[in-house]
Amino acid sequence: MEHKHHYTGLTNAQVLESRNRHGENILTPPKKESLWAQFFEKFTDPIIIILLIALGLSIGVSCYEFFSGHAGASAFFEPAGILIAVLLATVVGFCFELSANKKFEVLNKVNDDTPVKVIRNENICQIPKKEVVVGDIVILETGEEVPADGELLEAVALQINESTLTGEPVIRKTTNPADFDTDATYPSNHALKGTTVADGHGIMRVVKVGDATEYGNVYEGAQIDSSVETPLNRQLNKLADLITKVSYAIAALIIIGRLTNYFIGLEAFDWIQFGGYFLKTVMIAVTVIVVAVPEGLPMSVTLSLALSMKRMLSANNLVRKMHACETMGAATVICTDKTGTLTQNQMKIYETKFYGSEGITDVIKEGIAVNSTAYLDFSDAAKVKALGNPTEGALLLWLHDNNISYLPLREDAEVVEQLTFSTERKYMATIVNSPLLNKKVLYVKGAPEIVLDVCRTLPVAKEEVHKQLLEYQSKAMRTLGFACQIIEDDKDYIREGELQNVSLTFLGIVAISDPVRAEVPDAVKSCLNAGIGVKIVTGDTPGTAKEIGRQIGLWDKNEDESHHLTGAEFTAMSDESLLERILNLKILSRARPMDKQRLVQLLQQKNQVVAVTGDGTNDAPALNQAQVGLSMGDGTSVAKEASDITILDNSFSSISRAVMWGRSLYQNIQRFILFQMTINVAACLIVLIGAFLGTESPLTVTQMLWVNLIMDTFAALALASLPPNEKVMSDKPRKTTDYIISKPMAKSILGVGIIFVAALFGLIQYFKHADVTSLSNFSVKEFAASFFNFGAGSGLSSYELSLFFTIFVLLQFWNMFNAKAFMSGKSAFAVLGKCSGFLAIAAVILFGQWLIVTIGGEMFNVVPLQWSDWVIIVGFTSLVLWAGEAVRMVTTRR
Repeated sequence: MEHKHHYTGLTNAQVLESRNRHGENILTPPKKESLWAQFFEKFTDPIIIILLIALGLSIGVSCYEFFSGHAGASAFFEPAGILIAVLLATVVGFCFELSANKKFEVLNKVNDDTPVKVIRNENICQIPKKEVVVGDIVILETGEEVPADGELLEAVALQINESTLTGEPVIRKTTNPADFDTDATYPSNHALKGTTVADGHGIMRVVKVGDATEYGNVYEGAQIDSSVETPLNRQLNKLADLITKVSYAIAALIIIGRLTNYFIGLEAFDWIQFGGYFLKTVMIAVTVIVVAVPEGLPMSVTLSLALSMKRMLSANNLVRKMHACETMGAATVICTDKTGTLTQNQMKIYETKFYGSEGITDVIKEGIAVNSTAYLDFSDAAKVKALGNPTEGALLLWLHDNNISYLPLREDAEVVEQLTFSTERKYMATIVNSPLLNKKVLYVKGAPEIVLDVCRTLPVAKEEVHKQLLEYQSKAMRTLGFACQIIEDDKDYIREGELQNVSLTFLGIVAISDPVRAEVPDAVKSCLNAGIGVKIVTGDTPGTAKEIGRQIGLWDKNEDESHHLTGAEFTAMSDESLLERILNLKILSRARPMDKQRLVQLLQQKNQVVAVTGDGTNDAPALNQAQVGLSMGDGTSVAKEASDITILDNSFSSISRAVMWGRSLYQNIQRFILFQMTINVAACLIVLIGAFLGTESPLTVTQMLWVNLIMDTFAALALASLPPNEKVMSDKPRKTTDYIISKPMAKSILGVGIIFVAALFGLIQYFKHADVTSLSNFSVKEFAASFFNFGAGSGLSSYELSLFFTIFVLLQFWNMFNAKAFMSGKSAFAVLGKCSGFLAIAAVILFGQWLIVTIGGEMFNVVPLQWSDWVIIVGFTSLVLWAGEAVRMVTTRR
């Protein structure tokens, strides 16, 4: 029995003293980055930095050409184009993330003015939650949120929902040391801020408020800046470094080569002549650097991420931070909580065993309806919710599923006397005047062992019941026993909080569980097959955690026990010891909030890319620490604020789909890099060859801007629009040390780039030594003869330059189809029906090229082409695609 006491509470003076000493009951809000800081953060992208350097060099060259009179205002087209590329990439990324963040702004609102009942000055009064201080005596009642951390002074049938801190819905609380649960995550005689009273009532003395509470510690941990470099950023850094080194090396070669050519055979040295030559050489070198930088890459990567961000929403993944789209595909470990993610977070009847009766008798349905304090919420007809004790709610839901309405049964039966459930008794009893039986009836439900002991009539042997109970308990299920007695006299059957003079008949038992989501086992299997480790981190008992692990295919009966740790064991071990076992760990039970964050940090020390799922405030520090934090749609505001992606349907299968999306997105980014770097290699080599031969580049600045900005942006959209490929889930996660340009990509870029350069150089030579007015008069013999003819020639006419520009673009156009098929093992024509977006954008690129050549005029240095030449160019350049198809056919057959 709980003993009642007289509490005087704090005086007004003591309240002020406590507030001055321990602070207010308010959580310090996180410091928000200004919009400017968020915008300028976009300029830390490695490729953007290279573009900014190229922009500076380009402005310098343009200013020289303009002010020296060598060129007009068109000299500034190139730096303007680079500036546009930088602004587009940064502004688009900033706007998409800003839009996503606005959707989350309402999630972290906390109401600190909720009234709380306290005892002060020997009087019960209500004060705002934020005014609670250490030492206050707080009265807790069913449905109320605990305002601060406190030690229980009284607990009557008290059950608290600690899911926000431990993930567990119902924890029984008591002040009796004999009933303390030594395995519980938090002491049995403590109530914690942010948790909710599910049943019963109690009184507590506040011991911690505000940031000092356990909730405050978790909240603070969620705000710590634990930004970890994403795998894509790391790989783009390497790519930027490679581009920088290669472009500078080519620029140096140009300067050395041209200076060597200048001094060979020089008879008399003239400083003025040399100065002009050297300045021109430096300008060519700068041009190479600018051409080598893929201006469209940042914009293209941003568009790919943004498009995936939008499309992932249709797969129930609301992406808040753009990088998470791709990082999810690089994940090597997923740390998931149990309740609500792997399970339905809805206690349900697994099985009923009512002995000696068939079907649901009047006694059974009335007993469940009246001997309960729970209710059902029918406001959402599609999803009926239980209010109050989840276990009792499961019984009412079972009646509902069997088309039995509990409320009329409860309202029609007059309650004569009732004993609510308590941890000491471990049962609940209710005496009612039953309209169904026209008699007074005593209904009892509770722990089966306790109910069995107070029954005199058993329809089956006790051993059979115990055997059935062991079977249920081995599956980590909760069990309840039921009994009843028809009352024919006026004896007192309930006295001083106990049953007296009873002659109960045992009715049966039910097994209750939080069922695993139907789709989870397949989703977990898919992740395991994809080489992704799955680890369960839960505040539940080891037995329950292992049983859930068994049901989802993560744990088996012969599993090595070293693959499981409890929170207490985890806390006691050093980092060095844990690092030796962390990769093999599968289940962490009885985990405290900061255990999951430490687990993530240790996994990251082992070079793992970690994704964390969670719906409670307890998960926030780990969500923030992980490379990808995945909160649940119905999770707490703190969890959502700390996450990168919100899983709207709370399902682990959506996480599996996010991995597939991420891996497919990475492949699409690789395909775009393959496409664009082939263009840049070809353009660089053309400029390099022209520098040594003393010829001007046949491609103007505006033409290169069309190729590098507009055409490449459309190409990025085309490649990003490719549907996700389920086959990526059979691959192992990529290594974080891998270059984004793989060996097959490098071979393709260099091989195809050199072939393009050879063909384009041959065209330049042919056009120089032949007056071409139509490709219908093209001579293969003259083409071959002019290839190595390095004489001066007659230069290129406007029509020839237009032909060259169009052929250059269409070579890249057809190579886009090869990029689409890269790494797929399929023909470029495969599943074209599912790639309508790709085909539409390809058509836009083709039309755009025709439009520019037809009406571009002086701005693009072009003249309209004959339709016969368009047909020839399209047919000739399409050989790129057919050659790619042939190569894919040969390699596939191997």
